[in-house]
Amino acid sequence: MVYGYIRVSTCHQNLENQQIEIENFAKRQGIQIDRWIEEKISGTKKPECRKLGKEIMKEGKEGDLIICTEISRFGRSLIMIMNVLQFFLERNIKVWTIKDNYRLGDDIQSKVLAFAFGLSAEIERQLISERTKQGIYRARLEGKQIGRRIGRKSDYYKLSAYDDYIKKELILGRSKKSLADEFGVSWTTLNNHLTRILFK
Repeated sequence: MVYGYIRVSTCHQNLENQQIEIENFAKRQGIQIDRWIEEKISGTKKPECRKLGKEIMKEGKEGDLIICTEISRFGRSLIMIMNVLQFFLERNIKVWTIKDNYRLGDDIQSKVLAFAFGLSAEIERQLISERTKQGIYRARLEGKQIGRRIGRKSDYYKLSAYDDYIKKELILGRSKKSLADEFGVSWTTLNNHLTRILFK
């Protein structure tokens, strides 16, 4: 089975350009697209909430090929993309991208990449956890209250140690959802924290 995977972030964007690009590429390679998977949804959404997870990842079999225009179609964050690619490579499902010119398949190089993707994602999760613990530790050394005193609102929050980093990333155009995913919190938690920063 050869899948043509197309994704845009909003319902206002057009899927046609990606489809034409994939069709032209498949024609040059002498490949027939058996099934098109199209979706208009943000890449910050987890794969299992998208057709990517519900259809391709659920139904894909060894030897299948997924063609998309660029690797960023699989997700917004590096960890998400690595996890998706690792999933496919472990199941010997090939992934080809046109603009990035990636050819991930069942060769030894791809198996090494699958291991590297999984290791990198795990290291990133550990680093986030460690940064959070260090932030809490520093706050305690500075005499800040960790946790809420009875009868009053908290002065320190889970994300307080990262205020400068969060502000910088938002200025650079990073989405709130992407930041929330990095810190392992909900979009609402991050948004509430930003409100506290702005109005404290």
